[in-house]
Amino acid sequence: MQLLQELCSIHAPSGNEELMTNFILQYIEENKHSWQVKPKVYSGEGFQNCVVLVFGKPTLSVYAHMDSIGYTVRYKNQLVRIGSPHGKSGDVLTGEDKDGKIECILVIDKDDSRQFCKYHREIQRGTDLVYKSKFTETKDYVQSCYMDNRLGMYNVLRLCETLENGAVVFSCWEEHGGGSAGYLAKFLFDKYHITKALISDITWITEGVHHGKGVVISLRDTGIPRRKFIDKIISLAERSKVPFQLEVEGSGGSDGTELQKTPLPIDWCFIGAAESNVHASNEKVHKKDIDSMLDLYKYLFAHLH
Repeated sequence: MQLLQELCSIHAPSGNEELMTNFILQYIEENKHSWQVKPKVYSGEGFQNCVVLVFGKPTLSVYAHMDSIGYTVRYKNQLVRIGSPHGKSGDVLTGEDKDGKIECILVIDKDDSRQFCKYHREIQRGTDLVYKSKFTETKDYVQSCYMDNRLGMYNVLRLCETLENGAVVFSCWEEHGGGSAGYLAKFLFDKYHITKALISDITWITEGVHHGKGVVISLRDTGIPRRKFIDKIISLAERSKVPFQLEVEGSGGSDGTELQKTPLPIDWCFIGAAESNVHASNEKVHKKDIDSMLDLYKYLFAHLH
């Protein structure tokens, strides 16, 4: 869990993913020599803060967004939400402006109409703040801020160790409306003609999805993927013997929703572990669901053609 803990601690709210980009590029450089196949790495100009890895002869891609929810400082320490954080008064937020590092306290009005931070000085407007990292691990669970989507990133970085053929995409802005998945998909479509995508992201514990019962295959959220593709994935999942659950939601979205909005013929499916305390400072995931997530991704990349 050391890699996951480190990922959860990196400051990378939507629009300011550069520290995470640098971490990913350094991690790839330090570890690619021990991977089964060394990937081609695409980043920098034309990719903004995103990173794409291509292994072998890819026909399937996986997307994992790097950004997190958080807050932007407005005027007189008022806060504007980045994405949809579910913070509570008393949460510790961290960041940095021109006057130095910041550790402040989140305060939310009783009617949730206004958020601000309690700090000894006025913070420079435009500064972004995120939950202070506090990672805890028990026999069955891991708990931290930003399991969504640092766990999705952890999953694909572990997948990279044995991946022979496939494309891995680290995208940006997903929590605040997307914006990068479309042009990244176009790059992979134009250069490699990849028309299939899996979304390595984290979903919710609900009345129909439970801790410890396996990775979640989403049948729909605000986006509706093509049923023929989903049925093929479910058939393979059953054959794999990896524990999984099926999800049906009418809200929420992911990079898959962004892919569906492109003019490209891309099939996609959201597959990820479920968490409780969504978008809060103490998101919680069962370790069995982390294991089944990685196991199913390995199986699908070997058998989904």
